[in-house]
Amino acid sequence: MSAILSADDLNDFISPGVACIKPIETLPEDKSNAYEVTTEDKVAASQPPPPAQISLTDCLACSGCVTSAEAVLVSLQSHTEVLTTLDTHRSLHTPWLAHSGTNGTKHACNGTHNGANGHHCGEGKLFVASVSPHTRASLAAVFSISEAEAGNMIAQLLSGPLGLKNGGAHGSDFTWVIDTNVVREACLVAAANEVVTALSPEASSTPLTAGSEGAIDTTPKKPILTSACPGWICYAEKTHPFLLPHLSRLKSPQALTGTLIKSVLSQRYNIPPSQIWHLAIMPCFDKKLEASRSELTSAAWLPHHSSSQDPVRDVDCVITARELLHLAAARNIAFSSLPRTPLPSSQRTPFPDPKIDAFLFPPTRRKNKDPIAGSSGGYLYHILQTYQAQHPGSSISVSRGRNADVVEYSLVRNSETIVKMARFYGFRNIQNLVRRLKPAKISKMPGARVGRSRKPGANGAAGGEGVKEYAYVEVMACPGGCTNGGGQVKVTEVEEVRAAEGIKAVNGDVVVARPGPKEQKEWLGRVDEAYFSGSGSDSEEEKVDRDGDWGMKDVDAPTTNGSSVPGADVVSGISRTHIWNLLSHWSDTTGVEIPKLLYTSYRKVESDVGKKKQSDVERVAGLASSLGGGW
Repeated sequence: MSAILSADDLNDFISPGVACIKPIETLPEDKSNAYEVTTEDKVAASQPPPPAQISLTDCLACSGCVTSAEAVLVSLQSHTEVLTTLDTHRSLHTPWLAHSGTNGTKHACNGTHNGANGHHCGEGKLFVASVSPHTRASLAAVFSISEAEAGNMIAQLLSGPLGLKNGGAHGSDFTWVIDTNVVREACLVAAANEVVTALSPEASSTPLTAGSEGAIDTTPKKPILTSACPGWICYAEKTHPFLLPHLSRLKSPQALTGTLIKSVLSQRYNIPPSQIWHLAIMPCFDKKLEASRSELTSAAWLPHHSSSQDPVRDVDCVITARELLHLAAARNIAFSSLPRTPLPSSQRTPFPDPKIDAFLFPPTRRKNKDPIAGSSGGYLYHILQTYQAQHPGSSISVSRGRNADVVEYSLVRNSETIVKMARFYGFRNIQNLVRRLKPAKISKMPGARVGRSRKPGANGAAGGEGVKEYAYVEVMACPGGCTNGGGQVKVTEVEEVRAAEGIKAVNGDVVVARPGPKEQKEWLGRVDEAYFSGSGSDSEEEKVDRDGDWGMKDVDAPTTNGSSVPGADVVSGISRTHIWNLLSHWSDTTGVEIPKLLYTSYRKVESDVGKKKQSDVERVAGLASSLGGGW
């Protein structure tokens, strides 16, 4: 699922002749004369039936045609869809709003009624984009610029005077461009709280409710597995449902950003979520599948949601770094020619909630974590640092596994190992992890031992029962982590991209006729270098945390048992109290409980792969018998 997919080079679209798990809901009415006699030439001249229509949601309910289904679905979220939406709807900007100052009260649409009454504010939409640091790093490596400059160029494309608003039917553009690194800080704090709480003695003594595996209100069990990678989540749901109790319930930064902006903007501006259009620019195509999940819609958080209302997705469209370049080219914009400076602050529209505005747009740019934390957001390392803050005098030990994508982390103090965690990147390593977490089969033979099974690799690091000793495992589908996502610019495409932009070899690059795995590895090193070389200092980030008191009362980090997580408040430059203040304010603003905003659920997806399929004769016989007929 993490392979590079593009709507431009697909040749395996599903046709009605290909079996699909999706049931046929309705059949077209047959208006032809059943007794009409025709000739062979007329039959040959008849038009073939149209291709089957499959949505992203259908794909998530199917595991028998992954490649073909995803090929069809990628075209539904593409740069073409972004341009079509911008050309169809005018972007909503002030003064379309009746401002009420910065006291946090509601805004109303000028001359219109609330969307809940069926009247929207014209036909416009409020366009918001969120950008992943991995996408910025990929473009930074392509154009030999810093990650910060790449981010400025993306903002200039989406919101600047030389960007998408030129050439569009309505001059529509994006009102806000949000850095997901900011929202990721909330994810890191919530992830650490989830792990510490779930592994506490009180939680360990509470059994899971029957039939609640994967539910939003359940506590994950040890080892807790990352939930930020949608490719990994789809794999677990479809092939290994026994993993559902281990999955973290926390939303990814992409999903949490969507919930945040749609819930707050719809409440503050008094408009329905359907008038807010959220574009996410991410490193992999699997994020398109995540955006289509039925759990990540307004039905999960919108107060008084009616079953008759169609749920609105928290993320409307996902594109990648490559597609972003296609987006610029479609408007005849040379991405490399865009200004590398930030947009003037005088042109910035403040977020309608001043406290959330200060959080989403801090005065100091957030930088990525250190290389030791990995290139996928640093979940494991932040959780480990949280444990370290609770155990003064402890140190973090790092050891490599059987390859560079398997790393084991231990928190030790003197001769005591306090907690162990691990990182597994790439499906080859994930399969080894899953195999060692699989429950033992109970033999049906009389006299056989119960709960015993043979498992390969029972000895050594990250092997056998040792996997179950981990408190937390950071799992990512792509080898090398998120900077190596399927939507990133690959080494084989760099020269083509630069040629299209009119750029020759940069910084003495050696042009390789046919780049191979070695060149791709070296290229990934350059992307990682751009990812980890973000501007900003720890002292500056701490200053934001200390001075960022938005007038909210202090609250402790909540847990499921009502206690607070002990330890230092500031971990890796992120204040836990500061984040929970924001989350509490968000909950109070929207009237939605924090768990419904932060967490999501998972479900077992039935698959027919490897199962015996009914023949046409058997299907017809079953249909005839169900209708009372027979042979």
